[in-house]
Order: sequence, then structure tokens, then C-alpha cells
Amino acid sequence: MPTQKSETFRALHHAPRAFILPNPWDIGTAKLLAGMGFQALATTSAGYAYTRGLSDYQVGRDQMLAHIKELAAATDLPVSADMESGYADTLDGIAETYRLTAQAGAVGASIEDATGRADDPIFDLAEAVDRVTAAVEAVRALPAPFTLTARAENHLHGRSDLNDTIRRLQAYQEAGADVLYAPGLRTREEIQAVVSSVDRPVNVLMGAPGLRLSVDELSEMGVKRISVGSALSRAAFGAFLRAGREMAERGTFTFGEDAVSYADMARLLDPRPS
Repeated sequence: MPTQKSETFRALHHAPRAFILPNPWDIGTAKLLAGMGFQALATTSAGYAYTRGLSDYQVGRDQMLAHIKELAAATDLPVSADMESGYADTLDGIAETYRLTAQAGAVGASIEDATGRADDPIFDLAEAVDRVTAAVEAVRALPAPFTLTARAENHLHGRSDLNDTIRRLQAYQEAGADVLYAPGLRTREEIQAVVSSVDRPVNVLMGAPGLRLSVDELSEMGVKRISVGSALSRAAFGAFLRAGREMAERGTFTFGEDAVSYADMARLLDPRPS
């Protein structure tokens, strides 16, 4: 875990303006995003799962760590890892997950309070705090700074209780999380309520239909980091599916008119002079 990348990533969260943390899902998309001038990258567990022919939460820890190692080595940018709920049922197991994540080359990672169980999707707050604490203690013992993001998943699981979400984020802050994140917020007012309730950098998820706020607007609200989760991958797969359906259902090929050219892809992925 290079110290310079770690410090660069941490400093981005304390700049006057919010930064965009886009989410590639393979080496190619990581290189493309790096070439566009982004300052850091984050993995997406869902986006990567799709490349394996799986739905989200079906990729195991070892395979995810191998994916993180590939992405971290693909560019010179800092990489933060989507580590779902820590890939472990025990606190020791959670601590090991985040040590291994750092060893894979990530300079940050997230931990969710989602259980993965449909009948009881969110951990009890006390247990969730213990899990965050285990991750915090593990990363604080690392030789370089490691930015841990704690996520309150209520709004992705039909629990639109903003007061409970804020209580959770405040508890994760007290447990030592560096960044706080409640994916699924849907309004400017919800985002402002979260930002004003904590004193750590807040990440906001963008790319969902109906939430149209710019970087400038989010910065003015006090947001420090903006990610897009699986939205970029789903946008790409959306174009793929539309093209496939055009061929299968209409027997036409107009999708090629919007495709990036072969020459441009070669230039973007290998920008060295010919």
C-alpha cells in the first residue's frame, strides 16, 4: 500500500471542492477513467460481479481481492475498494479482510451495515458498530494511512428512515470511520441533513434516475466525495443490451453509429506515440 497514494487519497477528502470517485469494473475501464483525468478510482462489487456472469454479492472474498489487486496495479491512481459487509461473520474475520485489502494495493475501502439476508437486511446498530470498529482497528495498525468508509444501507433496502440513517452514521463516526456514506438518498434535503449531522467527509451516490445535482451543487452543500457505484457499468451494459435487442428483434445494426471507433479505443488504451 504505497504511502503517497494513501496520502493523496486522504487529502482529496479535505479539498474545498468535492471530487468524483468513478467506479471501473475491470482493467480496461480503470485505464480509460485514469486517462480522462480522474484523481482516484473505486471498485464496484456489482459491476465486477456482472463481468463474471453473477449478480451482486455473489463474488467471494478471494476473487474480489484478486480483482482489487489487478485494478490497483492498472493505473497510478489511488484505488478504494468496495468490500461489501467485510466478507466475514466474525470481528477477527472482518479485521483480516481489511488487512488483505490493503495488501492487495487499495488505499481505502468501505464497510456496509447490510446483512445480505432478505428477511433482516440491516445489522442491529450495536453489532454494526462493532463491525465498523473491528475494521477501523485493523486499518489503524497499517503502516500507511488507509481511508475507511462506513456505509448506512437503509435506503437501498426500503428503509427510508432518515433519522435512523443519521444515527447510524454518527455512531460509525464515533467508531472511527474516516468517511460516511448513505447510498440511496433521493433529495437535496436528505443529502443536506446527512452532511450537517456529521463532521467527517460525506460520500454521495450519483447516477440514479431523478437525482440531478452537479458537482458544484453538491460541493456547495458540503459533500466531499461523489461516487457512481454500479451506474457506469449498468450504463455500458445498457448500451450492450440495446444493441443485442436491435440485432435479435429488428435485424438491424444502427447501434454501431454510436460506438467508439476501433482507432479511438486503441489510442485511449495505448496512448504512446506510434
